Amino acid sequence: MDIRQLSYFLEVAAHGSFSKASQAIHLSQPTISKMVKNLESELGVELFNRSTRKVMLTEAGKVVQLHAQAVINATENLQAAVADLTQLKAGSFTLGLPPIIGASFFPRVITEFRKRHQGVTIQLVEEGGKRIEQLLLENSIDLGVVVLPVDATQFEIVPIVNRHLKLIVPIGHPLSLRNKVRLFELREESFILFRQEFNLHDRVKDACIREGFEPQVAYESSQWDFIYELICANQGISLLPETICDKFDPRMVCVISDIEPNIHWDLGIIWKKDGYLSHAARGWIEYAEQVF
Repeated sequence: MDIRQLSYFLEVAAHGSFSKASQAIHLSQPTISKMVKNLESELGVELFNRSTRKVMLTEAGKVVQLHAQAVINATENLQAAVADLTQLKAGSFTLGLPPIIGASFFPRVITEFRKRHQGVTIQLVEEGGKRIEQLLLENSIDLGVVVLPVDATQFEIVPIVNRHLKLIVPIGHPLSLRNKVRLFELREESFILFRQEFNLHDRVKDACIREGFEPQVAYESSQWDFIYELICANQGISLLPETICDKFDPRMVCVISDIEPNIHWDLGIIWKKDGYLSHAARGWIEYAEQVF
């Protein structure tokens, strides 16, 4: 038994005639007759009373008609549901975003994507970059946006943003009037960094070590606005992405763009190597690539 047999049977039942069913679906009458006969053989019953001028359903035929229509409807619904997924009319995925990245870049991207694909659901998980990598490897989330580089043997990577870090010091700090600062000049400063589960923590620390000193870390936080408040309170200095620096009050802090050497802050969308991605997730990646 297959869908075609049920479909042809329903056409004959609807028209009360093999010849009219043949004309309606543009298929030869012998072919339709054979398919219906095969269906009757498989079920072991006669579906039509062929002794009258108009083909009439038997009692068994009425039962089969009811269930056959349900099967056809279910098949059409299945096809429509799959089409919705492939055309991004439905679907969902889970996206890991570090707070600093989410606040900087993605409110607009997510909002515009949802406007275009209102049937797609995006579940956000806010964690540091290292934790996002672990969640991906555990199959707990589908996609993540993190600071690059990451292990290319474990993750698929789509680079999206190339930026660098800026130095933030309190107003009145000896460096506040400078346009350019060498990283080595910060060796005696108190640093305010993101916590260790954030890739940005390692990025700053590693850059300092390459310049010959271990940064003196006074405070660590997971919130960029708290780091900003600590700098305003003259509790230390920090190195932060330029998109975050744009939110700062220039009356409270000084942002120095020219750091030697530059500390790159490159972002990428990542997912588990050889992992499954839904049509919705792939559609979001394509959209994010276009935006950035």
